[in-house]
Amino acid sequence: MDQKKGIDSSEASRVPRPRPVPGSYGMFPFISAVRDRLDFHYFQGPDKYFESRIEKYGSTVIRINVPPGPFMAPDSRVVAVLDAKSFPVLFDLTKVEKMNILSTYMPSTSLTGGFRVCAYLDPSEPTHAKVKQLLFNVLASRKNAVIPAFRAHFSSLLATVDSQLRLGGKPNFNTLSDTTTFEFLCDAYYGVLPSASGLGTSGPAKAAKWLLWQLHPLVTLGLPIILEELLLHMVHLPPFLVSGDYKALYKYFSAAASEALDEAERLGLPREEACHNLLFATVFNSYGAMKLLLPGILAHVAEAGEKFHHRLATEIRAAVADAGGKVTMAAVEKMELTKSAVLEVLRLDTPVKRQFGRAKADLNIESHDAVFAVKKGEILFGYQPCATRDPRVFGATAGEFVGDRFLGEEGSKLLQYVYWSNGRETENPSVDNKQCPGKNLAVLVGRLLLVEVFLRYDTFTADIAKGPAAPTVEFIGVTKASSGPDIA
Repeated sequence: MDQKKGIDSSEASRVPRPRPVPGSYGMFPFISAVRDRLDFHYFQGPDKYFESRIEKYGSTVIRINVPPGPFMAPDSRVVAVLDAKSFPVLFDLTKVEKMNILSTYMPSTSLTGGFRVCAYLDPSEPTHAKVKQLLFNVLASRKNAVIPAFRAHFSSLLATVDSQLRLGGKPNFNTLSDTTTFEFLCDAYYGVLPSASGLGTSGPAKAAKWLLWQLHPLVTLGLPIILEELLLHMVHLPPFLVSGDYKALYKYFSAAASEALDEAERLGLPREEACHNLLFATVFNSYGAMKLLLPGILAHVAEAGEKFHHRLATEIRAAVADAGGKVTMAAVEKMELTKSAVLEVLRLDTPVKRQFGRAKADLNIESHDAVFAVKKGEILFGYQPCATRDPRVFGATAGEFVGDRFLGEEGSKLLQYVYWSNGRETENPSVDNKQCPGKNLAVLVGRLLLVEVFLRYDTFTADIAKGPAAPTVEFIGVTKASSGPDIA
């Protein structure tokens, strides 16, 4: 099938001589960087911004400016790798450095207690291995809590959806999910509900505000352009305006994560530094990603239609029935179509679209068509949708949602080109790389969302609208499950 294409292995034997990277940073650096930022955010949008420059320069490896630019970032110039073949150079730690380079700018460490948290550490730094091992240990120690916690919180969310539909409303999944996801993650990771702590129900709002203070140079909120440029894209929002929210979050984590902090000290990590890292990993990495991923999954599956819903419901209910009516890890692992659908959403609309690295030495980068010479110290940048929607790999349906894309032998071959986790889907995170430590958990949570939906409903319909960062999903109607296992 066309959507199950892959890279022709014969390409690897045709390695042409390195050539200079095409592209331009503009004749007037400051003005050109600002103009490009306006194109990126307003006049073209991210996808068109990169597609137009690929077309202009006839290459998928190009020199361009990327936001935020002046005055937020010291340098907006990058070498962009925008296809499936060149993109993985960003994962090769023999070629790129990852110190302080989550973007072309770095938020103030005042937002993270004065510490450079794990996301900004290169694996060569000793603290990186300690923090990442701590995260692995937390995930391992709480693995049996994930499924029960998810089911408890999201079954309640769907009960609210049912109630609002009965009253003639259009339940907004994003709003409900933002609150539910924060409770679920903290419950799953630490066993302490934020709403039952001193944080109360303010956790999601405080978390969202803190996230905005770090990500505002890269977002738009629908305000007039001149206001967004002045307030969001040219200067850092003052950290003191969010310090009270952060202190409240920190207080919750310092108490709720006490066992994890004990473990951190055993690993040789100071308790305070560990707590700031756990807060960042939970709120920025996990919660920030789930705020985008879960609505994205629901949006794509809603648009896939009733026939696809039937296939998912049939698979999910059969696996649960075989497990005696229980949703177990073994049952979820049998749901191959469900997993394929989640990975397809992660391929099309990954929560983290931008990845960076700094060249450790002069190196060559190979695209499908050429080899390019890059100098030591240059910033390499990848816009993931260009790589994971590469038609040279995924064929004519590269830009479409194909829920069963990764099924079967041919489908599984394509998993090596799914890069959402800052690494290949076929590889695993370790203390020695920068791949997301929660990679497998994210895919599990995505599957659990579909499990919960299709144990409850045969099908559903929703209004889908484009949002600033994730699609907005409003339920229109649901058809309650007509058959299925008795759920324990």
